[in-house]
Amino acid sequence: MKNIYTFGRKPAQRNYTIDDLRALKGSGKRLTMCNPGNEVEIKACVDAGIDLLTVWDNQMEIARELAPTHFMGTAMTWGQYATPDEILRAAIRCMEQGADMYYTLRSFDIVEMLAKEGIPVQGHMGLIPSVSIWSGGLRAFGRTADEAMQIYQTFKRYEDAGCFAVEIECVAEATLRHLNEKTSIVTFSLGSGNAGDAIFLFMSDICGESESPPRHAHAFGNLAPLHRQMYEQRVAALKKFHAESTAMRFPYAEQSITMHAGEEEKLLEQLDRL
Repeated sequence: MKNIYTFGRKPAQRNYTIDDLRALKGSGKRLTMCNPGNEVEIKACVDAGIDLLTVWDNQMEIARELAPTHFMGTAMTWGQYATPDEILRAAIRCMEQGADMYYTLRSFDIVEMLAKEGIPVQGHMGLIPSVSIWSGGLRAFGRTADEAMQIYQTFKRYEDAGCFAVEIECVAEATLRHLNEKTSIVTFSLGSGNAGDAIFLFMSDICGESESPPRHAHAFGNLAPLHRQMYEQRVAALKKFHAESTAMRFPYAEQSITMHAGEEEKLLEQLDRL
């Protein structure tokens, strides 16, 4: 563990610092990254030994409580904040809450603005689902030399803007392997083969919760049947509650509160005098 001060000026410890992650490049060491979406999932990541976490900004405070020493990024959606000032304020707030990096899909100018304030910025390359209308739909990238060189140029633009890390999604493994040697940016591979500095996969895909997972996802668990079973049990319980309540049978005697002995008679006597 490394001793640090957070961006909010609080003493803390981290399993990895920015310098540690940069030093991974060429070291042969591989980290794991996941995106827990609630308290149970955050605890599960900690107990399972996942190295890096990324959470939405509204989860930042509880995530930091449950995973106090994990390197943790936080994220904004493409349209969550409109203006540069709004984005900067949101990023500063998240960093003060304990985030270690800030993910944005917005322009190189936004990345540069955040980086100039000392905020470690994470970008996104390759397949970017929310802007896939520009790129021929949901598809793989970097399967030709020309497209691989376009990705290389994007790396360089991100470097010039001060970007620290990128999620690189659905890029040919060989492309990422060769380009990763040519960039200082830390790469989180999502569907881009075995070439990133860390391997990122969504919680639902890891645990086998998705009914129609993407091709690059691999289920290491099988929670989908359990979710279906839980849903069926939930519906059955709700139906029984509804039926018993409308039939005037619930609450049952064991769930009801009784008056002390003799108190009901006293109450009736007092009510009769009204």
